[in-house]
Amino acid sequence: MLAIDGNKAGEVGDGIDLMPAAARVLGEITAMVTSDIEHIEAIWRSLQAGNIESPGQNFDFIRLWIEDRGIKRDDQRYLVGCVDGAPVALMALHRKRVYGVPVFTWFPGANVGCYAPLAKYDVLADLGPVGRSLLWQVMLARLEGADVVYLRSMPTELGGHPGLLDELGQTLTVETLYRSEYSSWEECDQLQRSKSRRKHDRQQGDRLNAMGEVTFEVINNGGDTDCAIEIMFKQRSARFKAMGIRDAFLRQRLVGFYHAMAKPDSGVDIRLHVLRLNGDIVAVRYNVVHGNRLFCLISSMSDDAEIQHGSPGKQCLLRVMQTVFDEGYRTFDMGSGFTDEKRHWCNVQTPLRQHYVGLTPRGTLIVSAHQAFQKTRARIKANRQLKTVVRGVQQAMDKVLGNKAGHEH
Repeated sequence: MLAIDGNKAGEVGDGIDLMPAAARVLGEITAMVTSDIEHIEAIWRSLQAGNIESPGQNFDFIRLWIEDRGIKRDDQRYLVGCVDGAPVALMALHRKRVYGVPVFTWFPGANVGCYAPLAKYDVLADLGPVGRSLLWQVMLARLEGADVVYLRSMPTELGGHPGLLDELGQTLTVETLYRSEYSSWEECDQLQRSKSRRKHDRQQGDRLNAMGEVTFEVINNGGDTDCAIEIMFKQRSARFKAMGIRDAFLRQRLVGFYHAMAKPDSGVDIRLHVLRLNGDIVAVRYNVVHGNRLFCLISSMSDDAEIQHGSPGKQCLLRVMQTVFDEGYRTFDMGSGFTDEKRHWCNVQTPLRQHYVGLTPRGTLIVSAHQAFQKTRARIKANRQLKTVVRGVQQAMDKVLGNKAGHEH
């Protein structure tokens, strides 16, 4: 057993250690583990040089997340799987307690649309089911200190290869990822907009234009991002309040993280799409760029009833679609969860699965319980009446807990 930087085999620390597999499948499979993100930066950046499936695979995105959240080094795990010593897969995991249970999971949770191990997908395809199964087993065998590995929202297809993650634990399909993939605006327009749809978009645009001067701009890192981001979160908060939904961004204190990403030296390439009416911001879309892919993380629009008659959110998205594909982007990722805008614009739908691995006997039982919970949750989300009832219970609990907190204070 080889250990680097003097770490004992199996010990997690500043260094990296290796564990050879007991068999060879197209080469010797080994795994490396460290709790120091800087130690695997070069490997990570090499693997992410091609297209990624999610901002959650971006080194600088995760580095900023860890700094912003103040995550302790002991709760960070970085697994690297190698074939004949060459890195082919990487997983960045956060050890956290969920209802008292120690779990390894992705760092940003639900803040990006999907996740996946960063990998050389062609190599994973060549390994075949047996080789991939061995790779995942060898990598996960390096984990200690938790009961469960919970890998949420992973696509069933990566890099044009279906089934590359089939062997990674137990799976449960729960969501769908929506993307627009076109070679140009002309192709998008022809495929996605009927004559009646174009007429409808034009009528909405006319109503907004009748209110004053409408302008659209794109803001990059280092530009005048602060104002747009602050207004975006205010608009989101107003929208959540109107819908009776808790504002997760404010509850988790995430506004500062999105400001940090927009800084000139953040390492994360962002684009803010901003629609203004008479100089005032009425809609915003916050995107992360990687290569020819654009990932939308948050969108917002004005809650002013009069302005909403002009559908500023839809008008902003229309201008985005009219420009991004002609600028060289080929994929516009709108995340998971069905909405009207995704129905209108997205021509690619990919199932997302939760992946579970029980690391201990208790973990195996927890996996079964959580899968049952996820199935129940999916049924509730698909049933409008049940969804309304559950939301009402959540609102009542929020009021009770809020009042209790006030009395305790």
